[in-house]
Amino acid sequence: MKAAIASLVLLGFSLTVEAQSNYKESSNSFARYTHSGDIKQLENAKKFIDEAYKTKRDTTNSKNNILRALIYSSIAYADSTQKIKTTQDPIVITNNALAKIKPRNRDNYESEINYINQNLSAAYIYRANKNIEKKEYDKAYNNFLEVDKLGDKSEDITNNLALLAAKAGKNDEAIIYYNSIIKNGNADVSKYLALAKLYKEKGEKQLYLNTLQAARAKFENNKEVLFLLIQTLSENKSYSSIVPIIDEAIKYEPDNIELYYLAGYANENTNHINAATKYYGKVLQLDENNFDANLALGLIYLNDFLKDKNNLEAQYKAQDYLLMANSIKPYAVNALKGLALYYENTNDEDQLDRVKVLLNQLSNN
Repeated sequence: MKAAIASLVLLGFSLTVEAQSNYKESSNSFARYTHSGDIKQLENAKKFIDEAYKTKRDTTNSKNNILRALIYSSIAYADSTQKIKTTQDPIVITNNALAKIKPRNRDNYESEINYINQNLSAAYIYRANKNIEKKEYDKAYNNFLEVDKLGDKSEDITNNLALLAAKAGKNDEAIIYYNSIIKNGNADVSKYLALAKLYKEKGEKQLYLNTLQAARAKFENNKEVLFLLIQTLSENKSYSSIVPIIDEAIKYEPDNIELYYLAGYANENTNHINAATKYYGKVLQLDENNFDANLALGLIYLNDFLKDKNNLEAQYKAQDYLLMANSIKPYAVNALKGLALYYENTNDEDQLDRVKVLLNQLSNN
């Protein structure tokens, strides 16, 4: 019996020494790897730590788990071509090893855990970049999310999370990230525009407008922001907000007929009739056959004539512009109605009858 007990004790001692020997060999190989970068040394370190990780006692030992995490996180980062064969994803093995380190022992391994996290971050970023190459944006987003969880709150990581969340269709998450970037005060104009686009896709019209206005306040010389803002204000019929900024847009594109017409329309709707007349006139300088500008001027001068029947200049200009509009689009109802009102107030019964016949035909079609 004593002999049997003695043999068990010796066997236990032998196993402990062997485990310690494997740990030491692994540690030495890993140290050589960190100095040389030789993947062969990393593979040796992995082989020995695996041998030192057999029993339950081995797998609960903090020292073993730290070394195992150091080695496998290095494999995850440095062995991108997977020359070193592992039973599982080295990141999974690393995280499993870290999870077995008791919280009270973690402070003793602060520098080692920082090193491990740096390796994991680099591995996740490498994988994310490979995902991006394949346009696997959802996977790339999840990989950058892991980097973020490791405590890397850098601006680049947040930017990537915002961009990839948007590409992966995670609009709510992307909005949170872009708002965070903007709140930190380091956002360039592209971040504002990306956020605005997300709001527009969600149908958040007011938030879309607010974002464009915030971008305009910060980047007042940016053409894209200005044009998007004007377009949005036009869609919202916010003409009083267009009037102060439309000339700036025209400076960027001095031959843009649509801008001149919008300038005229916005001024007309805010009762700046002289300014509206000037802008409509500019449209006709660029395109004398522009229907909308001819009609707008015809109606402006018709209104002046109706206010003062002795205003012969307004009478003749109303007639000229309305007839021009009618010649461009003979069956446009709004031009015909303008002419009908004109002929009615000039007592031209023949022409009035002609226009009324056309209007009746159009209304019956």
